Amino acid sequence: MTTDLNTLLTALYVKIDDHLAGGRRMGRPPKLTDAELVTLAVAQALLGFTSEARWLRFLPARMPGAFRYLPGQSGYNRRLRTALPLVKQVTRWLAADTDLWTDTTWIVDSTPVECGRSRPTVKRSELAGWAKYGFCRSHSRWFWGLRLHLVCTPAGLPITWALADPKIDERQVLMAICDHEPRLLDDRPGLLVIADKGYVSAELDRFLAERGVRLIRPSYRNRKPHPGEPLLKSIRQLIESVNDTLKGQLNLEQHGGRTIDGVGVRIAQRILALTAAIWHNRATGQPVTRSLTAYDH
Repeated sequence: MTTDLNTLLTALYVKIDDHLAGGRRMGRPPKLTDAELVTLAVAQALLGFTSEARWLRFLPARMPGAFRYLPGQSGYNRRLRTALPLVKQVTRWLAADTDLWTDTTWIVDSTPVECGRSRPTVKRSELAGWAKYGFCRSHSRWFWGLRLHLVCTPAGLPITWALADPKIDERQVLMAICDHEPRLLDDRPGLLVIADKGYVSAELDRFLAERGVRLIRPSYRNRKPHPGEPLLKSIRQLIESVNDTLKGQLNLEQHGGRTIDGVGVRIAQRILALTAAIWHNRATGQPVTRSLTAYDH
């Protein structure tokens, strides 16, 4: 196996098709299968197309024959929004198929997902009630949108994620994530979670300790530092680099979603693209696990 884009897409399609083999759909079979749809979405994210219309115009000219059938922009958008549960499931299949899945160290953080800038957009958006104003401490600015809460391994493999109201406390979201999928914790005895100062909470410490999880985060200035705390800065930088990959190479901030389903599937699409690249890099024995360079052409 090699690290070119065509090889990745072929391996991804075969992996999804094998998992979906034997499944039945109601009604007439679609011209574009579910495996082809997800593969098409990953290729779009890896090649940096934020416009679905431009992406569907690009394919016949630059990648003729890659997909036996291409829907129109509205049909592709509708199929993709409906496929959100499938995109999440494929992400889990790929992540669980790597040796990184059983890592007993997690890094958790949140990052803004802006959904609009002008006041008229905020007023008429279908995201009203979901998206709200929040403050980004890293960039000292306010934004209107959601927050992506990402849990990953030190190598950058996404374990789980959630989109939430930016006003909801990060600690509450982390507890909700753990409650939503308790098996993730049960399957990793002695799990260590590394976070920043935003996760300082006696309630969160008790919650995780009851589940056999240890949380390490920087102490406040007026508190005695934890042993090994000077090493946290370099480890914390790892998830910042994952967020930078999602934003800088996979255009997380240019998602273009106008509804909660639209935003959700576009975020899931980019997380799947990152997971697929890591999965393929590990399968082909590449020295840099999270590199997207080989697929960015």
